[in-house]
Amino acid sequence: NLHALTSWVGIARLFAVVLSCLTFSLVASTGNFRGPFGTWCMFTWCFCFIVTLLVLLLELLELYPMLPLSWDDFTSAFSMLAALMVFTSSVVFPASFISSPCTSNMCARQAVATTTSCLCFLAYAVEVGLTRAKPGDISSFLSTVPGLLKVFEAYVACLIFSLLDEYSKESGLMWCVAVYSICFIFTLLIIIFTIGRCLAYIPCQLDKVLVGYNFLALLMYITATVLWPLYSFKGKSRPNSCGRNCSWDKHLGITFLTIFNLIAYLVDLVYSSRMVFI
Repeated sequence: NLHALTSWVGIARLFAVVLSCLTFSLVASTGNFRGPFGTWCMFTWCFCFIVTLLVLLLELLELYPMLPLSWDDFTSAFSMLAALMVFTSSVVFPASFISSPCTSNMCARQAVATTTSCLCFLAYAVEVGLTRAKPGDISSFLSTVPGLLKVFEAYVACLIFSLLDEYSKESGLMWCVAVYSICFIFTLLIIIFTIGRCLAYIPCQLDKVLVGYNFLALLMYITATVLWPLYSFKGKSRPNSCGRNCSWDKHLGITFLTIFNLIAYLVDLVYSSRMVFI
């Protein structure tokens, strides 16, 4: 099926494969990607390269109908996840490894790798835009706006988990962690059940259940948005000795990520309600 390569979606995937391969090759040639941030960035580029190449091969050889999953939902969810992961790496890598002034050969390669990573993000973003379901089309849930937001919400929750530090001393912070965990688990289950074609076996009106879940998740995130900064900072300013792994910075990052997910759940609720009640 050559259309898998010549369509606009196929071309976007080809660009993503080439750019992700070029990015991790450039970074690997420098040998400077140690530590958790470098490992994460290399994993992101390699993971996206392998899965996108596999998607292209399965569509080219028309083997994907043999898989026991919803292919359209899987590819929509993956392209959204890849866009988010590559975007994160495009920000984290230069912030962690490129120093100023950038005059060495290694720094030049790191700068080029950052550029190709940004272009790779654009390729995945284009794919998300091309595969997004048109208004009224709900044949592939994860390609709709609420479905794409589910991927975003789960990914942001993962980022929050990666920043969690020193929260067990305050009951308010423990409640916030419970909010992040509960919403993440339910959102991840929705994604997995959708890709695995399991939602049809649930004996209830799923669309209305999703609206109810989004409403509860929104209320829970409202409490987390208030309680997390309240218990994390309590009028404390940033310490002068605050380094890269400073707890104060991590708590500030979680505050912003909580706000992002609050907005995502609000938009998710609005779109889900429109799909069900209008």
